[in-house]
Amino acid sequence: MDLNTVTSVVEARTLARPMTWQPGDAWLAGGTWLFSEPQPELRRLIDLASYGWQPLRLDDQGMEISATCTLAQLFEVSTPSDWRAATLIGDCCRALLGSFKVWNAATVGGNLCLSLPAGPMISLAVSLDGVCRIWTLAGGERQVTCADFVTGVRRNVLRPGELLRSITLPVSALRCRTAFRQISLTPYGRSAALLIGRLSPDDGSFVLTVTASTVRPVRLPFPGLPGQAELLTALERRIPPDLYHLDVHGAPAWRHHMTVEFAKDIRRELSERNGA
Repeated sequence: MDLNTVTSVVEARTLARPMTWQPGDAWLAGGTWLFSEPQPELRRLIDLASYGWQPLRLDDQGMEISATCTLAQLFEVSTPSDWRAATLIGDCCRALLGSFKVWNAATVGGNLCLSLPAGPMISLAVSLDGVCRIWTLAGGERQVTCADFVTGVRRNVLRPGELLRSITLPVSALRCRTAFRQISLTPYGRSAALLIGRLSPDDGSFVLTVTASTVRPVRLPFPGLPGQAELLTALERRIPPDLYHLDVHGAPAWRHHMTVEFAKDIRRELSERNGA
């Protein structure tokens, strides 16, 4: 879609830091959402492609994903054999249900910054203890856990002019066993519930991440694999009824039901694989 209110597109590398952020400015990465609907408030786009950021960096500490890394680039990454949780990359990329054109343009950072409940890169980042590196308008940086980054539907912690630079996933999370569950109301619809369970091979700790069914991510950590009753009690305590999302892709009551069923499935799968 043409954005007929935009009067200039500026390369990010030509802007002095700190830059002057103006009303009507927007960062431009893949643009798959930006150009999908009218944006009458926009006047200037600041193109991040000119930064030339390396999409991915892997080392013995984990994985750093540039905000401009595309889903296609992330999907194709080759990871060490003991990074069992890396299978979630493919699961979460496929959850977007986009064509190859979308995969080659849509970015990981854009998915987080759009902050829709169904954003699968949010699910991936939160479930693997991701940390967001944010460039501030004054030229500094700050870090926020991915679990705290999204605060609601289309809402996050970014202040005007701030930029998500990268997401780091620690090796301790990438080495975990995982279980993935996702459902949509229609065959090609947005995720209505997406849950990921993670069991540590080091200390036996368990983390359940609930996304898509709730307006913001919910992370439930346990020191060990909980019993079913303990898990369901924690779900009810941490997710009150008004936290379940309501839109055309699913009613709150149904999302709640699927969240509970998926949580039980995930616990059962990891229990069996763990020999419990």
